[in-house]
Amino acid sequence: MGSTADRADVRRWRDNHRDEVDGAALYRAMADAEPSAELAEVYRRLGEIEARHADFWAARLREHGASPPPDRPSARARALILLASRFGASVLVPTVARTERLGRAMYDDQVEAAGTSMATDERSHAFLLGEIRGGVPGGSLARLEGRHRTPGGNAVRAAVLGANDGLLSNLSLVTGVAGSGVAGGGITNSGVLLVGLAGLLAGAFSMAVGEWVSVQSARELAQRQLAIEADEIATLPEEEVEELRLIYQARGVPEEEAFTLAKRLLDDPDSALEVMAHEELGLDPDDRGGNPWVAAGASFWLFALGAVLPVLPFVWLAQPAGVAVSATVGGLGLFVLGAATTLFTGRGALRSGLRQMLLGLAAAAVTYGVGAALGVSLA
Repeated sequence: MGSTADRADVRRWRDNHRDEVDGAALYRAMADAEPSAELAEVYRRLGEIEARHADFWAARLREHGASPPPDRPSARARALILLASRFGASVLVPTVARTERLGRAMYDDQVEAAGTSMATDERSHAFLLGEIRGGVPGGSLARLEGRHRTPGGNAVRAAVLGANDGLLSNLSLVTGVAGSGVAGGGITNSGVLLVGLAGLLAGAFSMAVGEWVSVQSARELAQRQLAIEADEIATLPEEEVEELRLIYQARGVPEEEAFTLAKRLLDDPDSALEVMAHEELGLDPDDRGGNPWVAAGASFWLFALGAVLPVLPFVWLAQPAGVAVSATVGGLGLFVLGAATTLFTGRGALRSGLRQMLLGLAAAAVTYGVGAALGVSLA
């Protein structure tokens, strides 16, 4: 353990152990939060495999005189587990699927994994999570209808980004206006506050209307596609069976089994449209793209939540103190939101938070400078 190579190996084994402990904890949390008993059992088994992998690396560390890290999930994993407990297992599927996809070859070149099933297990996990995210193959499909699409992770990510947009845009707006007032003397503190609130409302309504139009358009398109699909099922049932058979074959289901499964699913009139909507169109007939009013309301309040932070200091403080506190509050908010994105990207929270904060403050500084220059020229 004294050589550089040995120390590098120990670090690698510790990293492997940490990743597997996190994976096992996430799958257990997903199993606990999953309402479908069949899918919960899949997550539970995946968690058991990840736990065995963690035990393997812990044993390897002990064999070389190194103490394995405690079997405690990382801070990022604990935050994701909290999300699953609040919003359900589906909120983690996109994030875990991405992690598994990126790590599917992690053991291919690690000599210690040779002779074990770990490399095969990782590739299998990546494939299975990808299928759960976009559709479940084989005989499980009929039991797991309604679980094909998992927008929860995207929804939480959108929430973080919506608040970030509001904070960044309004921080730049109020600092720019304040800069013109400091230089030219023509903008009062109440004027900055008024402009900030106007920017909040304008941005929030713009986001809400845009989201409403987007979701409503998606619903109308989904309704048209479902009507076409229902007509094809009624008039061309054999062609629809063939389409579904090819979909299953592309996922690795043997031809005869794929045909039998497709025929059985489409022979049931109650499930035929739902199955084809999921498998061919990627649509949920019950959801059809979501509720445009809910989406619009969420966009409005998330943008407003971020946009109000840089405005609040001007309620109590005059310039230039208000500008300084606004920049401080805005910078801290940007740091928190930047760090929150690492729940989905897997990158370091400190680095991502600082990057978001510095970029946002740089934008605010530029608009402040532009406002000051305009204030001088117009004074």
